[in-house]
Amino acid sequence: MRIIPPKIIQGGMGASISNWRLAQAVSRLGHLGVVSGTGLSEVVARRLQDGDLGGHIHRALDHFPFPRMAERILDSFFVSGGKPSDLPYRKHIVQNLEGRREPLELCIVSNFVEVFLAREGHANPVGINYLEKIQLPHLASVYGALLAGVAVVVMGAGIPLAIPAVLSALSKHEAAEYPIHVAGAEGGGETFDMVFDPAQFIEDGTFPAVLELPDFIPIVSSEALASILLRKASGPIDGFIVEGNVAGGHNAPPRGKTTYTTGGEPIYGTRDDAKLSAFREMGLPFWLAGKFGSPEGVKLALSEGASGIQAGTAFALCEESGLVPELRRELLREALAGEAHIFTDPLASPTGFPFKVAAMPGTLSDDSVYQQRKRICDLGALRQLYRRPDGKIGYRCAAEPVDAYVAKGGKIEDTVGRKCLCNSLIANAGMPQRLPDGSVEKPLVTMGDDLLDVERFCSADQLDYSAEHVVNVLLGA
Repeated sequence: MRIIPPKIIQGGMGASISNWRLAQAVSRLGHLGVVSGTGLSEVVARRLQDGDLGGHIHRALDHFPFPRMAERILDSFFVSGGKPSDLPYRKHIVQNLEGRREPLELCIVSNFVEVFLAREGHANPVGINYLEKIQLPHLASVYGALLAGVAVVVMGAGIPLAIPAVLSALSKHEAAEYPIHVAGAEGGGETFDMVFDPAQFIEDGTFPAVLELPDFIPIVSSEALASILLRKASGPIDGFIVEGNVAGGHNAPPRGKTTYTTGGEPIYGTRDDAKLSAFREMGLPFWLAGKFGSPEGVKLALSEGASGIQAGTAFALCEESGLVPELRRELLREALAGEAHIFTDPLASPTGFPFKVAAMPGTLSDDSVYQQRKRICDLGALRQLYRRPDGKIGYRCAAEPVDAYVAKGGKIEDTVGRKCLCNSLIANAGMPQRLPDGSVEKPLVTMGDDLLDVERFCSADQLDYSAEHVVNVLLGA
């Protein structure tokens, strides 16, 4: 491992919940701050259209190695003073297998900006978190993060066997491949190797120096998955984050046949608990995640041989988080009053993974709000690739309009209860898209079960707290 294993890893959450401010605050304290790589292209494009408050993106791009690319992005998205609030955000070209240049450039620039800003003003490592399920942006995203000096790449929601080879190739500005899953017409499927060549983006024929190779830390739910990665990954694994099913965001489904509570939540059993003795035997650093965000959780993790913990919920609710302050404070008020409820929704995510949802009026967790929303798929991050009857590759999402999904060969039952995470997660960060009728996209907040124990960080009289306070509490300071 190239970095000193930290005791605390701040989880990469949502779209811009783990933003550069939060990651910077944690890394400055000597722990691992992690920016979320999910939806970064859309996030940075919207920040630019909001006028780049504080000039942070412009400042980062002053250090970007490809100035003409930076200029094209600014010309396309920057609105001096910010767009009028009653106008929608511009829709940029969605990425596809053909590798259209504009979305690739936006991806490179966005990942560079977020990592650069998180690293600014200190010399400690910064990480970035990706979801394996969101495959199309991986290569360009990783390259942008590498250009900014990211020290750790964290990835969950899948089995990222190809990432070590990708990191090795792109750190040397060499072409890299990533296998993209394409669903078949009758189930099963195939893979298509997407290729990304940095030489197509280098300006003036001059390659930057070889980049620092980051550590790669997958998020796993079991020792079996960790073993597969160790045996089959395209290069070295530097450690594991072992995440239980009480963590926020996407959870691994229960092993074996899934049964449900009367309330509709999947039931997890002892088979779903990772065997920590197996991780100790692997000899690599590992961190425990999922209701370990307490001083007792840190001590327990260390006693089990872990290097420490990954904490998400406590950081998602601190002042540096990108979560809309009104949502953040309402969640804290509910939790402190004993009224908060976290629901493991087996249907919400188009990925098919269970998704932890905080029940909040006015958000898509409210069925009446969900039913009123007109289904649309305009961002497309969670689209599934599939082979059309004519042999070409198409794109579909279980949260898109039902008729459109079925016309593309999807099963109507797969659309039931699906929610547009792309739009709702960006709404969580205060950048909701404005719709033709004048309304805006609604949020859908995800939190882990640690939400129920937030009184260790705040009180009803003092809801706001800092990332530094979280670290101090976790370490018993």
